[in-house]
Amino acid sequence: KNYYGGNWASFSFSGLLSWIKENQEKTDINDECQDWGKLILDNEEAICLSRKDKTIQHVEDFCFADRDSAEDVEEAGALPKLPVFGATGAEGVAQESEKECPPMESTLPEAESRQPEKATDTEPASAMEGSGTEITSENGGSHGTALGESTLESGKTEAAPSEISAQEPKKIMYSQIVREGRRFNIDLVSKLLYSRGLLIDLLIKSNVSRYAEFKNATRILAYREGKVEQVPCSRADVFNSKQLTMVEKRMLMKFLTFCLDYEQHPDEYQEYENNTFAQFLRTQTLTPSLQHFILHSIAMVSETDCSTVEGLQATKKFLQCLGRYGNTPFLFPLYGQGEIPQCFCRMCAVFGGIYCLRHSVQCLVVDKDSGRCKAIVDHFGQRISANYFIVEDSYLSESTCTNVCYRQISRAVLITDQSVLNTDSEQQVSILTVPPVDLGRPAVCVIELCSSTMTCMKDTYLVHLTCPSTNTAREDLEPVVQKLFNLNTEKETEIEELEKPRVLWAVYFNVRDSSGIDKNSYDGLPPNVYVCSGPDSALGNDCAVKQAETIFQEMFPTEEFCPAPPNPEDIIYDEDEIAPEESGFSNSPETKPESSTEESSSGGSTAVKKEDTEE
Repeated sequence: KNYYGGNWASFSFSGLLSWIKENQEKTDINDECQDWGKLILDNEEAICLSRKDKTIQHVEDFCFADRDSAEDVEEAGALPKLPVFGATGAEGVAQESEKECPPMESTLPEAESRQPEKATDTEPASAMEGSGTEITSENGGSHGTALGESTLESGKTEAAPSEISAQEPKKIMYSQIVREGRRFNIDLVSKLLYSRGLLIDLLIKSNVSRYAEFKNATRILAYREGKVEQVPCSRADVFNSKQLTMVEKRMLMKFLTFCLDYEQHPDEYQEYENNTFAQFLRTQTLTPSLQHFILHSIAMVSETDCSTVEGLQATKKFLQCLGRYGNTPFLFPLYGQGEIPQCFCRMCAVFGGIYCLRHSVQCLVVDKDSGRCKAIVDHFGQRISANYFIVEDSYLSESTCTNVCYRQISRAVLITDQSVLNTDSEQQVSILTVPPVDLGRPAVCVIELCSSTMTCMKDTYLVHLTCPSTNTAREDLEPVVQKLFNLNTEKETEIEELEKPRVLWAVYFNVRDSSGIDKNSYDGLPPNVYVCSGPDSALGNDCAVKQAETIFQEMFPTEEFCPAPPNPEDIIYDEDEIAPEESGFSNSPETKPESSTEESSSGGSTAVKKEDTEE
């Protein structure tokens, strides 16, 4: 691939269009090295890897914004006549101009590439916003990561809630989206970070947090009886809520207090252990609206598949995360979820790691006598030896995955002109769980991002929808989109539709969920080859962190996983450690890359790229 993160990546708008085009066409990959088989010795055998990424299916994109005469529109700051990965996938007004817009955000690992640029006439004010508290460990130590608690433009008059509903949203043309395409950082996977989750703890412990910035999710929403409303979740929210009666407030606080230490009161839930959490809630002193809030917006679990204990665990996790960094349990990384893998790449590079873009692998080389993998062969015809090999599931061929049964995740990404719930502040990060439309269908998780998250241009919102797949992504998610948003492009629409946020652009796609698959399900893999999965459908990142730690401990059982790093100037290298290795790769600064690649360094980051990389 020519971008970081695989299916965890983030793209600018033009980069996403290129990605869409690639996955819609599924073009064959030409081998640069046709005779790599000659590199396999008599006592070796090859396990061929997949030449195509088949983890993405059913990609459909739609433009609902007005298409004005904008054939010559370019992204702001685009460099003309530079080679771009693939071809852009936009049909319509911006097709030619998109070819000249390299997706720089998704290919540069250096920290400087994410800093807000100098303000220009076309730059939204939100790009210059962002200040707040720092992410700290439990003992109060600072880790240098600012929370992007952004404020609105200085001098801007905030409208009262009653005035906002009557205001007409600013009309956004498709050409404006193209022109401001670099303001978008669109994630392939939609997740949030629990403030006391495994990933936040790992970021703090490993000091990777210094490479990223975060913004609080500002509100939890619920969809009930055809309306979107805010859910009170903290103690202050509950007692300040005008939605709940005084009796309901007492009911809710009593139940949430029980959930925080439910293990100490087994007599209150043991007889319902074989029931669903929804059935357990009906036995409690809770009104239907409170049951709905707890099930869908606090525990965020399935009404039909979640047991009582699982629901209590989810509720407790939600409550324990409240108040650490804000009034909700969640954080979102500025510039998108794709920043997280890049942050780990930056830390890895500081200590000699090398990340190769546009550097595909042909096969694994296995020793017939020992049964262990001893090397890989890349598309330049070069053998690279190692003791351990970690392979992402999508690289394995169909013959290796014959007995593997995959799940699918349905995803949609929308660009809209206003929030699903307007308030006196435009800069809201919201999470909403929409209950199943029909029995047997999953609930849909909706995450709405404002421009101060650095994921979309000013006056727009970026909306992610996710659920486990039952059909194609469009079939799973379009009914929910139609409930929450206005898809009608006709001028004559019903008043009810006009009150909804208007969708300007949308893409639907299915992505493979390879989490939870046992390694023994893969045929013929050597014992020193480890398989990691792509993104799962859960809201948090615990699955990925647990899997990374498990693989690491299997390889290095006596080592600590992601310890706090030493200062680079304090590291003393032994002569053996810095000696050049036979493979041509080394931690030594004197080591030169092969002629087919070039090494670029900036601020301690290292990446090996092909000669035709942009800038």
